[in-house]
Amino acid sequence: MSRVEPSDRMTRAVVVAIIASALSVMLSAGIRQGFGLFLTPITAELGVGRETFGIAAAISNLMFGIPVMGFLAERFGSRLVLGTGGAIYAAGLLLVTQWVATAGLITGLGILVGIGLAATTYVVVLGALVQLVSPRQRGMVFGIITAMGSAGFLVMPPVAQWLVDTYGWQQAVRIEAVLILSVVLLSLGLPGKQKKEHQTAAGKVMEPEVPLWSFVREGFTKPSYLLLISGFVVCGFHIAFIGTHLPVYLEDNGIGHIRGAALAFIGAFNLVGSLTFGWLADRLPRRFLLSFIYGMRGVILLIYLLTPITVVSTLLFSAAMGLLWLATVPVTSGTIALLFGPKYLAIMYGFVFFSHQVGAFFGAWWSGRVYDATGSYDLGFYVAIALGLYGLLVHLPIQEKPIEMKLTQAHAAA
Repeated sequence: MSRVEPSDRMTRAVVVAIIASALSVMLSAGIRQGFGLFLTPITAELGVGRETFGIAAAISNLMFGIPVMGFLAERFGSRLVLGTGGAIYAAGLLLVTQWVATAGLITGLGILVGIGLAATTYVVVLGALVQLVSPRQRGMVFGIITAMGSAGFLVMPPVAQWLVDTYGWQQAVRIEAVLILSVVLLSLGLPGKQKKEHQTAAGKVMEPEVPLWSFVREGFTKPSYLLLISGFVVCGFHIAFIGTHLPVYLEDNGIGHIRGAALAFIGAFNLVGSLTFGWLADRLPRRFLLSFIYGMRGVILLIYLLTPITVVSTLLFSAAMGLLWLATVPVTSGTIALLFGPKYLAIMYGFVFFSHQVGAFFGAWWSGRVYDATGSYDLGFYVAIALGLYGLLVHLPIQEKPIEMKLTQAHAAA
């Protein structure tokens, strides 16, 4: 049975859902982007090394990626998951300021903020929106959501740096907690739990009901899906390595005063890159776009490592990396929607995103451990460069066509 997709016409409810999703992602991802700015003051107050902060950030990344939010959104609705996630995110930030200890850092920033991030960013909102927009609109809509995350990258790090410099890190974190609470209100713009009877206006069933776990198990037998999972590990390592350790790396090189600007440059150019690659994802083979993104990241990292670290070279690096920063999200999510259809996108994307966060775990924690052991981030750069080459190669064999699921065919025949 063929899939029945939403029409190209956007209703007011769809537009409201897109706006609410975009603002939620902007706040959630933007605040997260500035966490590296807190590394120095928090480790100084706790009297610990960079690995300790890296562990908290790594746990946060891992919790961020645990593929449970897609299931919860399917079970309880995206609105409830998003709103609850905003409250948990705020609670985690507040806990860090009230329990000033290593355990408080790991529990608040690591566990609670990680759970909040998982519920307030791409997996949940993209899973909701894919049900509302037509296939021809998905690449652009996904690009818009990703771009708004980039707008958060542009705005929040400089604000966070100013708050830390002006009020101290604890008050800065409290203010961010208040900001993220607004996601609870924004969640009302998303649709509630959908009925199981997926019907068109004419009353015809859109697609056969397939048991969720059976669908997931069969999905994991498809080579193209496994290649996407493998490749997204690279993206996670790159994002966490740079986002967590670039600010302090700049301090080590005597230009710490531009750490907020460097992160903001990533956000500004990510805004352009996300929209551009979202648009291209509707027009060009996505596997080639992904290979290009990862390969160019490796080249940019290599050039930055081999050139003197100056204000100009750093801002150029941030701009170039920003163009590719989250450009993978609309391309990867669009590929998954093409392979499996929109029904279980939140869940199937959730497993791919978990692989991203496994990479992010090592990018945040292992890079800090390497620095504490060697006094240098060079090995982290070399690994990131090698992973860029791997990402270039692993996406080339992906077959971009809807996967014929045996279970779906069996249910259709029945």
